[in-house]
This record gives sequence, structure tokens and C-alpha cells, in this order.
Amino acid sequence: MRYLLPVVFLIALAAMLMLRGYVHSEILADHRVRPPAPSDQVPQKILDGGPVIDVRDKADPKALTVPDRKLVLTFDDGPDPVWTPRVLDALKAHDAHAVFFITGTMASRYPDLVARMVREGHEIGLHTFNHPDLAFQSTDRIDWELSQNQLALAGAAGIRTSLFRPPYSSSSEALDNKSWPVAQYIGSHGYITVFNNTDSEDWKRPGAQAILDRATPPGTKGSIVLMHDSGGERSQTVAALERLLPQMKARGYTFANLTEALGAPSAHTPVTGTDLWKGKAFVAAVAVSENTTGVLVAGLAVIGVLVLARFGLMLLLSFAHARKVRRRTFRWGPPVTEPVTVLVPAYNEKECIENTVRSLMASDHPIEVVVIDDGSADGTAELVDAMGLPNVHVVRQVNSGKPEALNNGIRHARHDLIVMMDGDTVFEPSTVRELVQPFGDQRVGAVAGNAKVGNRDTLIGAWQHIEYVMGFNLDRRMYDLLRCMPTIPGAVGAFRREALERVGGMSEDTLAEDTDITMAMHRDGWHVVYAEKARAWTEAPESVQQLWSQRYRWSYGTMQAIWKHRRALVERGPSGRFGRVGLPLVSLFMVLAPLLAPLIDVFLLYGLVFGPTLKTIAAWLGVLAVQVVCAAYAFRLDGEKMIHLISLPLQQLLYRQLMYVVLLQSWITALTGGRLRWQKLRRTGTVEAPGAVPAPRRSDENRRPVG
Repeated sequence: MRYLLPVVFLIALAAMLMLRGYVHSEILADHRVRPPAPSDQVPQKILDGGPVIDVRDKADPKALTVPDRKLVLTFDDGPDPVWTPRVLDALKAHDAHAVFFITGTMASRYPDLVARMVREGHEIGLHTFNHPDLAFQSTDRIDWELSQNQLALAGAAGIRTSLFRPPYSSSSEALDNKSWPVAQYIGSHGYITVFNNTDSEDWKRPGAQAILDRATPPGTKGSIVLMHDSGGERSQTVAALERLLPQMKARGYTFANLTEALGAPSAHTPVTGTDLWKGKAFVAAVAVSENTTGVLVAGLAVIGVLVLARFGLMLLLSFAHARKVRRRTFRWGPPVTEPVTVLVPAYNEKECIENTVRSLMASDHPIEVVVIDDGSADGTAELVDAMGLPNVHVVRQVNSGKPEALNNGIRHARHDLIVMMDGDTVFEPSTVRELVQPFGDQRVGAVAGNAKVGNRDTLIGAWQHIEYVMGFNLDRRMYDLLRCMPTIPGAVGAFRREALERVGGMSEDTLAEDTDITMAMHRDGWHVVYAEKARAWTEAPESVQQLWSQRYRWSYGTMQAIWKHRRALVERGPSGRFGRVGLPLVSLFMVLAPLLAPLIDVFLLYGLVFGPTLKTIAAWLGVLAVQVVCAAYAFRLDGEKMIHLISLPLQQLLYRQLMYVVLLQSWITALTGGRLRWQKLRRTGTVEAPGAVPAPRRSDENRRPVG
């Protein structure tokens, strides 16, 4: 289910966006309008006849007129949620009927208005689905436009109709050699084509009086009046209609449906059975699509605010943090010179463990090293023993997991300051010293170091390098000042023994024991700070599969930690402060924002396909520019080369989608009650601290390409 549900969700989302594009005439729409053509192939009696064309009998085409003192008001392009109700209200107030030539796109989006038209006695005609000029279209496309228009009508009102008006049409006198074959083809399908002989030209918006004058036929002549209830701002149409109705009634006119005026049977036929349910299903699908895309647009607005707020907050607070800790007079407290215990939990780390231990031996701070071998089957413990280094001890245990390995190491530690690192990480000589200096402040219970990607020579490594520098370390500066650091990285972190004992040590309750212990520290009242100069170089995953496994565990473990410490939201004291400041920020920036961030790319793709293309690209580039500014500032603070930012645009397009699917899968795992186990990542042992003496290299046969 963890794999099936994301795939189903993405397919459903794509389908809903396609459906939205379809009913908004952004896909499969053709807005070309054909210029006039000769009319020598059109029968003269059609050109000289009335506005109603009946060619159901191809051998005997007819042109019908409306009797005197009868006015058939027709409204095109609707229904519209703003103007159609006002038109209907005016007609109802004067007990008048009209014919509404609806488009399928509007009818499927506003079915209640179509149902109201039928309920109040008005007649419905088809105006195609997407409003194309049918003279440009094939017979298959014409059939599609008519069938889809009928489908929307069936779903909205449970009927079908035999009335049709071509888009971009006027009077029957305007029929020519291009439009006449269309009228004949449509008539062969049982439709009556309705033109007009009185055009209000309300689409020009000439003013209510001008519309009224043009909609008024001379004397007592019967007429079909063309007006619009959609397609733009129609206040002038409504105003003219409210004056036209009483005036024409005073002159003895009646406002009837077309079939009433002609004395013909109703154009409406009830739809039943499969056709009715197909129509209802289509209208329901459109409603779901509209509501979903509405939610997505709202989500895009939310993520836009969150992204900009996060970037603004990061820039402001990271700048303040850098100024604070880089002042010459800044001190955490008295210099910390006491010895430190470094714990290295290791499970099958033969590729890396020698580099890790050797880097610790170069430390310029007094340390002891405790390597906790967690049941390795590859000789990790033996490799460390064979090195024969002073102050390096190996503790062996049955495979019990990283939290228990760390707790076992704490029990064997001889010193009160404890540094924890991963078995695939190397320290610089100054790392331990820089990492423990904040303990000069007795309020500090834990310190987060500066974890950096060592294997950044591949594209996937470069992307993680950007993420570490920008997304992790810049964040930590912000969280430091806000006093709600969410995670002490497992690769480089330090703790007071007293603080660890007070919160019960490392917990096995979550898969993110580093986030769990950090939140526990906050709730116990300890300060957790960031030491930017305490650099550690870690080996990042080198394949998509390994990256997926790592981030899946991280995101799921973070959710577990947030849920575990949820009571902090209602508690008092330090726990309550973290609960009402830290937990919301962590939830917004580490869970909600990454889940919504792909909406930026979803709407980029949608805009590129359906338009407006230039505005969409400009908006996406604007967001990217903000990210580039933040990333460049983060790289400057960390003293990193800007060359790696070249891959930032590609990272945003590809890497973010991978993180999104990982987070989505984590949500599904959490919501379905699934369990996730630790997964060992394959290491190569190629990472060393800058300036370190190269260690003897092992065979590269175990290196795996990025893929």
C-alpha cells in the first residue's frame, strides 16, 4: 500500500488537473474564428427565410420564423455563476421564458443553474462543449462537441435537447459555403439550428440603452433576440433586460420558449438509465476536480507564504546568529578543556571505521573513543582492535540497534561530556574542541555540529550538499536563536551526561532517535545550540535507492517524534514553550511545507501545458531566485564554493519530487499504521576531512554508481 497509494494519488491528481483544463477550455480548445466565405451553395430559401433552420429532412430544408408579437429571448455561453442568476431572476419577476444555449464547459461546472433553468420552465439548447468554430472541425470533433454537451446537460438536468446554436453565428443570412455543410450535418443528427434575427450586440457593452434599442424589434414583428448571460461582465445586459421585459409586455408581446412560439413539441427529452448516470458521474467528477484544484490553489498560496516566510526568517535570523557568534568578544562561557568521550556506534562499517577513528586521533582536544560494535558481521570490531590506538576502546554487543548502542556507550563513557557521531563520518582536528565549547554555558545541554557532505563529486551528492548547507545548517542557525532546535545530527552532536540521564537516554520509541532526544532536551529545560565551526564530513547516499531509504526513515521518524512529544503543546514551563513554538515550526517547515512544495512544480507543468506560459515561468523563476539568494548566503556563511549551486534548478525540479514522494509515503505509513525498520546503507569509505592524510584505499569494487 505504501507504493500503491502514492501512485494512485498521483494518477488521480493528474486526471483531475486534465479534467479541469478540459472544462476550462485550456485543453482541446480551438479559438480560431473563420472569415466569411461565398454563399452560392446555400439554398436561397434558407438565406431569405427565418432564423430557425430545420434540415432534418435533407431533401426539404426549412427556414422557420417566429409569429408576430412573440419574442424568443436567447442567452448564449452560460451558465455563469454571477450573471445567469440575475437573468433568471429578471425573467421570473416578469413571468417570462427564454432559451439558454449552454456550453458543456459551463454546464458541467455550474449544474445547479442548468437545473434551475429547466425547473423554471426555460428551454435549453446546445452551444457545443468547448465553443469552437465548427467550420474548422472534423465530423468526429463535431460529434464529440455535441455528445459532450448533451452529457453535461444530462448530468445537470436529466434531459437532452434538440436545439442547437453554432458558436460565432449570427443570422441565417450569414450562412455560407463553410457553415452550411455544418448545419446540414448537425440537422442529420436530429437537431434544429437556431440563429437570430435581432442582435442586441450586448457583447460590445455599448450601454444598457443601446442594448435595449437593438433588442427591440420593429412594430409587432416576432423575433429571436440574441443576448449573453456569460462570457464577461454582463451588468448592462441585465439592466437592459429588466427594462425590455415590461416595455415589450406593454406592447402586447409574450416571451415564450422557441417550441412554444412555433407551436412545436418541447425540445426536451428525459434521459434515463445508463446515459443519465454517465451524465451525473461526469458532473460529479467535474465537481471533485473543481474542488480539488481549488484546494490545490489554496495550498499553493499557503506554501507560497510558508516558503517566503521561512526564507525571510532564515535569512534574518541566520544573519543575526552569525553576527552574534562571530563577534570577537563572544564567549559561551569559560573555555572548556576537560576530556570528552566520543561514542561511535558501528554496524558493519568496515569500509569507513578506520577513517573515522583515525580522524578522531588527530583531534586537538583530549578525548577517549568508545566504538560500540552492534553485532557487526564484517569484522568492524576487529579492524579497530588491530589499529592498536591509545584511548580507543571497543564495546561489543548483540545487534540491538543504534539507540541501545549509544546507551551502552554512555554507560562505558568515563567523562561527563559525550560526543556522538556516525561510523561513516570523519572529524576535523578542531571539531571536538569547537563542539564542546558551548558547554561553558551551564544552561546548554546539547550541541548540534555542522554536518557536511563529503562525497559531493556526483550529481546526487551535490544536491545533498546544497540541502545540508542550505536546508539544515541555515535552519539550525534560525532554530538556535528561536531556542527550538529540532534535531542534533547523529553525525556530529554533543551532550552533557546529566542532561542525557535526566531524559532517560536515547530512546527506541522512534526511528529518529536524534530528533527524539533533542525534543526531550528542550522539554526538560535545556538549551540546545549550534556550533558552526564543529564540522563533520559524512558520506551521503550515492544512489536514489539508498537516499530514498534514508529520507524515508528520517521523515517517518520525525513524524513519530512530533507525535510522541505532542503533549508539550498543552504543558507549562520549558516543555510548553517548545510545544507552542518549536513543534508548530517543525511541523510547518519539516512536514507540511515539504509535502506542499511540489505544488509549485505541479502548477509550473500545468501552466506550461495549458497556459499562461510566460507568467507561469516568471512566477517559478521568481521562487527559484529567492532560493538562489538563500542558498548563496548559506554557502557564503559556510565558506563553500558557489560552483555547486549550478545544479540548484535541476535539484528543484527533480530532487524535490523525490523528497515529496518519500514524505507522502511516510504519511501513508503513519496513517495506515505501518511499521518501518532500520535499513543499513551501503558505504564506500571514501570520505575524509579536508587536509587529512589519505588513508590506504580499499578496492572500489563495492562502489555503486548514482542511479
